[in-house]
This record gives sequence, structure tokens and C-alpha cells, in this order.
Amino acid sequence: MCGRFTFVANPDEVAEEYELHQPPNFSIRYNVAPSQDVLTIIHDGEQNRAGNMKWGLVPFWAKDQKIGHKMINARAETADEKPSFKRLMERRRCLILADSFYEWKKTEQGKQPMRIKVSDRNLFAFAGLWDRWKRDEQELVTCTILTKEADDFMNDIHHRMPVILPKDHENEWLDFNLKDATEMKEFVLSLPTESLEAYPVSQHVNNPRNDDEHCITSLTD
Repeated sequence: MCGRFTFVANPDEVAEEYELHQPPNFSIRYNVAPSQDVLTIIHDGEQNRAGNMKWGLVPFWAKDQKIGHKMINARAETADEKPSFKRLMERRRCLILADSFYEWKKTEQGKQPMRIKVSDRNLFAFAGLWDRWKRDEQELVTCTILTKEADDFMNDIHHRMPVILPKDHENEWLDFNLKDATEMKEFVLSLPTESLEAYPVSQHVNNPRNDDEHCITSLTD
């Protein structure tokens, strides 16, 4: 799964990287947690658009928005079959921007938080799905991160991992004209694996209220 990540980036660099007309508005985050806003990118058929969405998918048909607490991740292997995700795989795909994510490795001393980064990129995107929920005067735009079985590197830490889009496949994931859910699932599962690196951080990150540089400080330095 993917339950925490970081987003330490420069707005101008984000705008250039994702061909945005203006730098997006966001806060530096060292410990992004479910139910919080995350910076995402969609394609509207003409151009990329950046905006914040709440992390934790609330499908448009949900009676209660609390369902979002259980839907921070979607399994890529079955996303083309599940009612909550199939329609989104066809027409509501997004990039969820990050520069690292956390996972907790089981050790003899307990669960050790690890910060995981892409080796050759400071900024990357998770493959995400999004939806819009409305009830009376309330409206929410929410998202979820696709996950898959861990590769050899991640398997030493956890058996699942988020789907990280290689840079040259990001536009394909956003492509407004690709609308077959099964094809998009196969696309995600066939992506080449990014080279990752990881290091241990303190349990300071365990508390989602902690959102400072101490969260990403290596214990091995």
C-alpha cells in the first residue's frame, strides 16, 4: 500500500516539468497523510491542469463521504473490474505528485519507517484515479493511488508498492483519448520499474501531525 508520502518541490519547476501555464499553489509537505489535500494533474482534452484533491476516494455514488478513509489505494490488478474504479480507469486518471514515499519495514525491533525515493529524479508522479462527489451544498474532489505487487527492491520492505509512472509514460496515462479500463490496467502493470533507493527515518513520521524536515532526516547520517 501507500499511506504516506512527501512533496518537497519548487512551483516553477513543477510548472515547467508538467507544461502548466502557471506555477501551481501548494505547500511543502514532509508527511502527507490520507484525508489531506494533495497536488494532482489531469488533462482536460486540451492541456494539463493542476489542482488540489483530497486523498481518499469518495465515489460519486457514495452515500457517506467517510468511505474515503478506506479508499486511499486501489489495486491495479483489479481496478478494471471494481465498480468504484472501472469508470475512473476509463475517464478519470490523474497524476499525484510526490518526491518520496514512506513504508514501514518489519524488523526484530518493530516496524522501521523507511523513506523511498526514485534514484534519478527528484520529482515523480503516482498513477492516480479521481472522482467528484456532490451532496446538497457539499462537493468533494478526491483521489486514490494505484498500487501493485512489490518489485525485488521493495519486496524487502513491503509486499505492495505504489505505481510510479516513468517520466516518458506520464502523458500516456493522462491521454484523454485512451478510455478502455482493461487496456489501462495492462498498461500500468507492464510499466518498467523505476530504480528506487531507501533509507531509515525516525518514528517522528509515524504521527501525521508531524510535518517538518525531521520526518525525512536519515538515521544513518
